[in-house]
Amino acid sequence: MMKNYAQPLENLIKELSKLPGIGGKSAQRLAFHILSLDEDRVIALADSIRDAKEKMKYCPCCGNLTDKDICDICADETRDKRVICVVESPRDVYAMERIREYKGTYHVLHGAISPMEGIGPDDINLKSLIVRLQQGDAEEVILATNPTIEGEATAMYIARLIKPAGIRASRIAHGIPVGGDLEYADEVTLLKAMEGRRDL
Repeated sequence: MMKNYAQPLENLIKELSKLPGIGGKSAQRLAFHILSLDEDRVIALADSIRDAKEKMKYCPCCGNLTDKDICDICADETRDKRVICVVESPRDVYAMERIREYKGTYHVLHGAISPMEGIGPDDINLKSLIVRLQQGDAEEVILATNPTIEGEATAMYIARLIKPAGIRASRIAHGIPVGGDLEYADEVTLLKAMEGRRDL
């Protein structure tokens, strides 16, 4: 039986395993890989982590991550300011931007309403969205929260909040992915696909 790892290695594995999607085995593999790197590469990795943590901040307009006073999307005059896509995290902005078709702006909530976890409307970036809608000329808010119970609850809450102001609230469609098989889809996915059907 092998004895425990040396404390510095144990600490590195422990910290790596706290990252999302990284289990114990993956943390061990990453730790041993890091230790096999040249010192220059290890220092570059550590510096890039510290640099990102120190320089990245939230855009005061939309809540997206940026290293500038205002993020590139909000600063882009060619973006359609009448359309705001509401997402849960900065990762969602990057996912939406990959399609290269959406030309509006974003608003990042940094979470979703979850009464079970004690997260209410005041605990996410919702007040600044309301201020944006009151001060701007938005005509449509696209609710692109995740297709979870919390994401659905958040979308419904925002829709009810903004409809009296005459702003259109739309929801992105959810359902069967391209290339997916019906037999492997769960009931909720199939239901969403049926609800989101359209004429051809």
